[in-house]
Amino acid sequence: MEIFLTILSSLLIAFTLLPLIKNDYWIFRIFDYPRLQKFFLSCLCLVLLGCCFDSSNMLRCILTIAMLLNVVYLLFIIAPFTPIGKKQVLRVASQIEGQHLSLMIANVYQDNTNYLGCLKEISKVTPDVILLLETDEKWEKELRQLDADYPFTVKVPIGNTYGMLLYSKLELSGAEVKYLVEKDVPSIHTKMILPGGKEIQFYAVHPTPPVPSENPRATERDKELLLVADLAKASALPVVVAGDLNDVAWSHTTELFLKMSGLLDPRRGRGFFNSFHAHYPFLRFPLDHAFISTEFKLISIRRLSNFNSDHFPIFIEIQFEEKAAAQQDSMQPDSGEVQEAQEKKAKI
Repeated sequence: MEIFLTILSSLLIAFTLLPLIKNDYWIFRIFDYPRLQKFFLSCLCLVLLGCCFDSSNMLRCILTIAMLLNVVYLLFIIAPFTPIGKKQVLRVASQIEGQHLSLMIANVYQDNTNYLGCLKEISKVTPDVILLLETDEKWEKELRQLDADYPFTVKVPIGNTYGMLLYSKLELSGAEVKYLVEKDVPSIHTKMILPGGKEIQFYAVHPTPPVPSENPRATERDKELLLVADLAKASALPVVVAGDLNDVAWSHTTELFLKMSGLLDPRRGRGFFNSFHAHYPFLRFPLDHAFISTEFKLISIRRLSNFNSDHFPIFIEIQFEEKAAAQQDSMQPDSGEVQEAQEKKAKI
């Protein structure tokens, strides 16, 4: 038992420390993801260490103290995404006709063939806007019946797991497909007009993850997110950024994105809304996001049912309010973070 606890404690501490090293290689970034899992395992390990605590055993004392610090640090990181955390986005007091937007985000998993399951989930919530990711030409063909209810579309079906399909009941304006960093990884940039006539800016993104099978570095992902952050910051219109960011809500990169863009995370103070992996309950992380500018307030956010994908869909309803920007505060970067963002955007 002593050897097991020593090894487990050492690994957990190492997995917590690795993401603190500013290196883009995947081994340093992938351990950003399982912070909730690390927290629970660290708590268990701390209990076991406490049960067999021996003050005369110096190694055991050091491990116990280190594990206690590990638990406190991980709690500090994940607490903002629990109900005890401060809410970045306020909930609407009352709904205003013509000012709301409902959005469904779903990474369908390209090899998934449950097209009817996807359509069924869409029919349950009837969103104003649907963003489907990992969609190839087969998915585009099987979902064409959506065109009848969603007359405004931007379709980028690609067979490399980075295809995108955007369906909208709201009028789109100036829609563009851009390849900001990698030539085969698109993003959709378009204006939308709310039913009441207000124009907003929408960005759909799906950068590559820092994993050996996809991309051994986080460089491309971080650069794309920060380039979108610049666009969001410079926009004169209210902004929504949505998609599978292949990054967790509590990572340093996501926080840097929020600070550089001036956007808000509706998850904060409400819950994790883990969207991946749908088939492994203990290995779930919040990878699918909708970030919004300060002009929006929240009506609702929830996770929808899985339809054989490895991701759960996320559904969010927001409302534009003229006075909201004066009632909500975005995070601001310090000089060091501004420099870090500039350095990341200059890479590749």
